[in-house]
Amino acid sequence: MQRQFPIDRTILSPGTVSINVQGAFIVEEASSRPSTPSDDGAQHDTDIRLPNHKAVVSHVALDIGGSLAKLVYFSHEPNSKDLGGRLNFLKFETDNIDQCLDFVKGLQDEFRIQNGSRSEQMSIMATGGGAYKFYEDMKRILGVAVLREDEMDCLIMGLDFFITEIPREVFTYSDDDPMHFQEPRANIYPYLLVNIGSGVSMIKVSGQQQFERIGGTSLGGGTLWGLLSLLTGARTFDDMLRMAEIGDNGAVDMLVGDIYGADYSKIGLKSTTIASSFGKVFKMKRQGENQAEDHGGLSQENREDDNDASSSQPTFKKEDISRSLLYAVSNNIGQIAYLQSEKHNLEHIYFGGSFIRGHRQTIQTLSYAINFWSKGEKQAYFLRHEGYLGSVGAFLKRQPKNWGRRNSFEEHPVPSAPPPDLNSQTF
Repeated sequence: MQRQFPIDRTILSPGTVSINVQGAFIVEEASSRPSTPSDDGAQHDTDIRLPNHKAVVSHVALDIGGSLAKLVYFSHEPNSKDLGGRLNFLKFETDNIDQCLDFVKGLQDEFRIQNGSRSEQMSIMATGGGAYKFYEDMKRILGVAVLREDEMDCLIMGLDFFITEIPREVFTYSDDDPMHFQEPRANIYPYLLVNIGSGVSMIKVSGQQQFERIGGTSLGGGTLWGLLSLLTGARTFDDMLRMAEIGDNGAVDMLVGDIYGADYSKIGLKSTTIASSFGKVFKMKRQGENQAEDHGGLSQENREDDNDASSSQPTFKKEDISRSLLYAVSNNIGQIAYLQSEKHNLEHIYFGGSFIRGHRQTIQTLSYAINFWSKGEKQAYFLRHEGYLGSVGAFLKRQPKNWGRRNSFEEHPVPSAPPPDLNSQTF
């Protein structure tokens, strides 16, 4: 049976309203908002419809990382509250944090119009490094309470929520079935979370609120973004991913086939396997230099003009460079993740973070790495909202105890609470 709270109490005490996830579903992209950045700097991702949640939610959540700020908030359907509402997912570049805060201020204004003058009590849940870096700015611009939450706590809470509560959220990858969805389930521990943002954190999760960071690497999304900015001139991460989609890494990488002329079947290496990332660059540049020397050398007195010398140097397409570096970073992360899972005896490996962005080549590379090194004994999992684990976790931090379908967010359930009824429980 649904627990009712007076609207005054809901507004004054953010989080005293339960979020009803019964019947939740992801709004498919065809009918959702556009994924390209809008004039306000926001990039909208697929929403999650909550058709049975009709109460007021008086908080929003921000996860502010080194590259992106991720926002999650609840809104009712525009025509009628009887239709329920949805969780909205948006991201902004952290360099444009003012645009993000202006957007949140607009949400405050809408909330005030819809729910009365007491909406100034709406609070902001914040996590990530930016929750501290921009804390004073948030308080000054938004004029409301800003509640900071631990980043690792939020990541795990957000992932647990997606695994246990949301259908068609978690999936595995194979060439034959690129998006094989996993049903929500309760028995999820232990597992390894590989969170790939600007850098990479690897977290062993043993149970409800039981986790430890066991490793990571500084070579993450920030590495790819930074190097490709220097090498290709691309301005956004999405531009880099689009270039990688049409590139040929074989024009830049040294492959097994370049060395053996075929597969190296004895040790299970295909001819297309990368033997050395960017391995052809030095060799091709040397060939160009040798050709230049054969035609009079590279010294100024032996060259008729600079254009003749430069024309002898090989050129590399920015699309090929993008694909090569994407593979290099992803393969490195995948192998380290496998080694950590092997060391800690973890079979299930979940990849999250804004580096992935649903990009097929990235997912394929990470999945292949886990399958190859584990000989099929370990499984890589991905999420459709992989970049929002922290912000969803921060959003859920304002929930009352014992609220979930499977009690997945509290270590000790409230003793007086009745056992959950999967058919009628309000979440």
